[in-house]
Amino acid sequence: MAVAKFAEIKEFMLSQIEIGAWPEHSRVPSENELAEQFSVSRMTARRALQELTEQGILYRTQGVGSFVAALKSQSSLLEIRNIADEVQARGHAYSARLLQLTELPCPTIIASALGLRRNDPVYFSLIVHLENALPLQLEARYVSPLQVPDYIAQDFSNQTPHHYLSLIAPLTEAEHTVEAIWPDDFTCKHLQLRKAEPCLRLTRRTFSRGGAVSLAYLTSPGSRYRLGSHLNFVLPTTTREP
Repeated sequence: MAVAKFAEIKEFMLSQIEIGAWPEHSRVPSENELAEQFSVSRMTARRALQELTEQGILYRTQGVGSFVAALKSQSSLLEIRNIADEVQARGHAYSARLLQLTELPCPTIIASALGLRRNDPVYFSLIVHLENALPLQLEARYVSPLQVPDYIAQDFSNQTPHHYLSLIAPLTEAEHTVEAIWPDDFTCKHLQLRKAEPCLRLTRRTFSRGGAVSLAYLTSPGSRYRLGSHLNFVLPTTTREP
């Protein structure tokens, strides 16, 4: 199956960034230049630039052009995405390191969040997500056995918890908060951080039709990760009196 032209342009641009031909903040070819180079329309070239911009790989300066963004991984705050997909969309290699997958007596704060009773069984997973073999995120996740009874039987070296939960308990609602934290020794060890480096911690609770599914604490180095979104607004239309 032939690769779409806009995807071909994206792959070319990602490869140039990956090999260092286009360093951070360097200007990339314009729509016209890409259209001519790949023998496509400006609209096709614009789509490639726009998607790379929305993914946080490029940024645009009005009237000047598009530039390579600082090489800090970006995740959307307004949509729930699989971290493996985010990494691969940047043209990078995703991998995971499973640290723990077990059943625990449910702590009080987790029981309240998941609609369980204190000391009821709760599933717990602890995973390091890596981008190009560099730790990107430490995920500590509690999962309700009532909603996902086979969670601890899964192999999370081949799929992310997000991907599995999306199949078994499709997301209907989510709530999350973001805070800046100082990492403890455990977090520093597994994210390969200096003690003084601040981190972003996203706390996310997800729901399916049956109720609360999971409570996850997602911790990422501030120097390697950021949150952002691209928003489109529809202006209200006005009608004229006949």
